[in-house]
Formats: sequence, C-alpha cells, structure tokens
Amino acid sequence: MFKKILNVLFVLLAFVIMNNPANAFYTDMDESHWAYQSIKFLTEVGVVVGYPDGTYKPDIPVTRAEFASMAIKALGQENSTVTQEVDFDDVTQDFWAYNIIQKAVYFDLIPNSKGESFRPFDSVTRAEAINIAVNALTTNQISQQKADDIVAKSYEDYTQMPAWFLMAAAKAHILDLVVVMPGHEGKMEANRPANRAEVAQILYKMMQEAKLNPNAKLAEVMQKRTAEGFIVDNVKVQGSIGIVPAGTIFPIKLETVVGSKISNVSDIYTAKTPMNYVTKDKYLLISENSDMKGQVKYVQPGKLFKQQGELIIKNELLVTPNDQAVMVYGVATLTPDKIGFWRKIFKGANVLTNPGQLVNIRLLAPIKIDLTNGYIYE
Repeated sequence: MFKKILNVLFVLLAFVIMNNPANAFYTDMDESHWAYQSIKFLTEVGVVVGYPDGTYKPDIPVTRAEFASMAIKALGQENSTVTQEVDFDDVTQDFWAYNIIQKAVYFDLIPNSKGESFRPFDSVTRAEAINIAVNALTTNQISQQKADDIVAKSYEDYTQMPAWFLMAAAKAHILDLVVVMPGHEGKMEANRPANRAEVAQILYKMMQEAKLNPNAKLAEVMQKRTAEGFIVDNVKVQGSIGIVPAGTIFPIKLETVVGSKISNVSDIYTAKTPMNYVTKDKYLLISENSDMKGQVKYVQPGKLFKQQGELIIKNELLVTPNDQAVMVYGVATLTPDKIGFWRKIFKGANVLTNPGQLVNIRLLAPIKIDLTNGYIYE
C-alpha cells in the first residue's frame, strides 16, 4: 500500500510540474501562441505575472514603469543597492516603482538628464523596449553608416524610426533581439506601444544575451557562485551559464532501499545530491542536499547458475534547495557488489542497496544552469 501511495504522489508531482500555472494556467492563451514559451519562462522566474482572473492579456500595452520593473527583475537585480539616486520630475519617492527606476538608471538601461521626465504611465514603445534590452549588453561597436544600412535593408518602415533609435535597432538586429509579431514581418514599428507578448519575448532574448555579454555595470554584480565539491567534467561555461552535457556521470545518495529481489518496475526511489556539484573552476552547479526522485525501470533477480541480479533506475526529478522543481533525466545500472568467488562462478547474486549508498547516475539530457543563482533552465 505504501508503495502505491508513493507512486501516486510521484505521478501527481510530475503532473503538477508539467501542468502547473507556469506552463498552462493563462486562460487566454495556449502553447500555440507565438510568445508562449517566453511568457511561460518569465512567469516561472517571476519576471511577469498574470491577472487575478487567470489571464495574461498578451495584447495590451505595458507602461514604462512596468517595463523598467520587468527588465530589472529579468536581469536579477531587484535586490541590488543604488548608492546615488537621480531625479525625475514626475517620479516621487512614494511611487511604487521609484527604486526600480533608480536601478534601471544606475545599470545604464535608461538614460537620465537632471530634471528630465520619466513618463512612468506612458506605454513603452517598441523602440524604447528594444533600446533598453540593447543597453543591458556589451555590444560590438559599429559605425552610424553601417547601422543605417542594416536597418534600411531589414525594415521597410526605416524612415519612420526616430533617429536616436537607429544604432540600437541595428545592434538589436545583429543580436536577434528584434521581436516581430506574426503578420508584421519586415516592419520595426518603432513608435507603436509594445504589448505584453512582445515585451516578454524581448526580455527573454535580453536575458539570454545578458548571461553572456552583460554591460559593464551588470558584469560587476552578476558574479558566479563558487563552492567546493564534486567536480563535474566537461561542463561548458558560457558567460554565467553552465551547460552540463548528456552522458555526464555524477553520484547521488539513495534514501530508499531498492533491490533486485524486493523492487518492482515503477517503484519510486528518493535520493539527494551527496555534495555540491561544481565545475573545474569551482563554479557551483547544483547544491548539496538537493532532492532527487525517480523510478525503477528494470528488475532482473539473480538466478543460480544463470545470471547475476540487475536493476536499472531512472532519475526523473530534481528539487533544488530554492524549491525549483525540474525534470532531470539520468539512469544507473545497479549490479551486485562484493560478490564472492563462488558466487561469481555460479551466478545468482542479487542487488540490494542501503540508505546512504552512493550510485552513479548517467545524465540522459543536458542541463543548463545559471551560475549566478542556481536556476536550471528547461
């Protein structure tokens, strides 16, 4: 009975992860929406939120204050400290986004001149949103002539773009930061208010690029976490992203007893990471005591004179100490340990693990990890 309860709980947990609000809880859109994946991801990490009625409202505009807040959250700087504040004549200290706007200026996302207006309630235009995304990055320098040529060749409404935006538009085009809605191909529509779907797509693209090439001020604070622990080989580090390739082997510590004579296919096991997993440069990948769960996938009891016992387990879930739950797939083949001489000859030894025993798991799919905060991208 207990095993059945565990099975049900595991299935329910997996169902929740695959079908939670971050995946499909907006009632006014589904996976067929062109910006769905970006909106899903940004919802998972708390950059965007839906409305109390369960909708996302992808087609309504975003205010400049709202976009500043989203951008700072997307860059992970909502808790950063600003030592020198700037003044806008239309944003007072009691305004809900005052601190966020200060951070957006400090990190060079938004330019500021003394006594300038911020216009927090105005809709953010596509040009303004794209410009902020470009400002978050370190970009290659190009001439104004080259920028004009890139934009003129790429967008039929080139002549309608504000002059101040042409350089940012060209850099955004080079970096694939420009978001064009279906049916609007070939147009920048720089002066049109950006809607919530476009904003999500722009921010998602900005986040990915900022992990590799943040601007100078962001680079100072986007430090990778370090730790001692089990060194995972062959991790590819790109900016602040660590990619653990498929085929990587690392230990897990079983909490459940499994064995070739006592376990059945689909039985649930639980485990933990026995230590920190780190790169060769000591960047922290996955923290010690992260929870892991999986199922028994194959059981072969030992048979005298015929075969040794064998058991295959498949890891399917990882829950990190910051309560992020993601599907992480890996397998381990368990065979009898410390087989005596005669048992080796006559076969029949069985597998039996004890709580605390280490088992090596081979990763079936790569894991992409933010080295600054431990977030795992699916």
